[in-house]
Amino acid sequence: MKKMNYKILISQALLALMGVMGFACKKNGDEQTAKAEGTLVKPKYNRSAVFRNPLNGWVMYGSGSGNESYWDTEYYVPDLGKKVKAIDYASACYIRTSWATFNPSNGVYAWRNPGSALYKMIKGAESRGLPIAFRIVVDGRDQGLNTPQFVFDAGAKYYLEDSKFPSRRTPYPQDPVFQQYYAKFIEELAKDFNDPVRTSFIDAYGLGKWGEAHNVIYEDPNTSTGANTEALKEQVFDWVTNLYTKNFDKVPMVINYHRLIGHPASWGAANANSDKLLVKSINKGYILRQDAFGMSDYYQSWEKNFAKTWSFKCPVIMEGGWITTGTHRYWTDPNGKYREDHPEDVRQGEFDASADAAVNMMDFRVGEIESWFTKAFNLTQRFVSEGGYRLYPDQVYLPEKLVSGSETTITHRWRNMGWGYFPNNIKQWNFKYKVAFALLDGNNNVKKIFVDTKAEPSTWLKNNPATYEFKLNAGVPAGNYTWAVAIVDTTKENQPGIKIAVNGDLTSTGWLKLMDVAVQ
Repeated sequence: MKKMNYKILISQALLALMGVMGFACKKNGDEQTAKAEGTLVKPKYNRSAVFRNPLNGWVMYGSGSGNESYWDTEYYVPDLGKKVKAIDYASACYIRTSWATFNPSNGVYAWRNPGSALYKMIKGAESRGLPIAFRIVVDGRDQGLNTPQFVFDAGAKYYLEDSKFPSRRTPYPQDPVFQQYYAKFIEELAKDFNDPVRTSFIDAYGLGKWGEAHNVIYEDPNTSTGANTEALKEQVFDWVTNLYTKNFDKVPMVINYHRLIGHPASWGAANANSDKLLVKSINKGYILRQDAFGMSDYYQSWEKNFAKTWSFKCPVIMEGGWITTGTHRYWTDPNGKYREDHPEDVRQGEFDASADAAVNMMDFRVGEIESWFTKAFNLTQRFVSEGGYRLYPDQVYLPEKLVSGSETTITHRWRNMGWGYFPNNIKQWNFKYKVAFALLDGNNNVKKIFVDTKAEPSTWLKNNPATYEFKLNAGVPAGNYTWAVAIVDTTKENQPGIKIAVNGDLTSTGWLKLMDVAVQ
């Protein structure tokens, strides 16, 4: 770190008001007019390391086999001349599978069974430091019996698209028997995973084909006139979002922002009620996800504009739409940019769309991981360096001497080097992360913590540094200490909760040591 003893006059005041999820927040600009006292410390920015922070970074997808070796798979990176593990680049593990896999029979829950593949998959990720994310799929038209058989045995009504495949049953989500058992399942799931340490997010809708929130069936399309569609759609939407909101109040919930949200169709112009339904979910505490990034005939202007409407108010999670490992003819995409046998072209399309939407998280799907490392590693690393949020204090003015019991001022400036934002404003977090300074003793023990409640990280956007003046009273016995800084979780006794992007002297608990101070 670079230290300079001098006084400096910071000029060019800029104050910006920014609304965040219904809350007005005052943000300082690049520099505020103030007389900064003390010694200037400039922490060194780390532009390339992976920092596992919540709702940020790469998402690795779980393997259905539960095989431990999956997590340790290595990929050769020509740019590095060596092999690496995808898990070393990931911040969360996403598990997308059927309700029947989670809950094979009434009262039986596979995630609590050490012998199940699901249990092993979850434990494999957790033992390697990755929190879990879920999507539970109930629609059976393409994948088989995704809703457990016991639900149909109990009398739940369903649609069968093709009599040749009698197991491909899709329950009508307004059916009371379906709702009874599904609610019971979600309540049990929340008992174990409504935990922000254990769970990154929950994909909290799950209806429709592949659980992607479109092509939701309420009535047999061969006999339905469609007159009930809008009423049933909103009724079911309210029921399922209320169910998740009630049970997952501590974990971020996501929903696909789709122009035909909850509708019995997948293609076509936007439905007039889509915006209204999505905004209802956001007001309940949902954040955004989309499963068709890089797929230009599917991820269209409606989706792009919706994401921009909520930029820096509601974080976005992406999934690529094209499967490049033999399933999809991705080179037929109307954008004309994808060449056959060149999955790296699709990776570039996904990256560009992600940058445009300012996403916080990108996907390492099973089957797609290899091309990110072997053919598009530059993009993999670019997202680490440029995507999501990367927070650090680039200037901190600190006193070298204090009189115990007297007031002093710390002037500190913060930057976000990522294109996304730090979603401290979402309902489940409720602004719990705050900037804090600490006085450490010679053994790095924290003797006192000072929380700057006015420094709000959710307002820190790229190319717009935020400066704060923080007045505090030391109130510690005379002696020699070290100033340290962190972004702490105020719900966990002000322990460091977010890894800041610096190269520096960090304590084992995550405090960045800045400089020595003598208290008289």
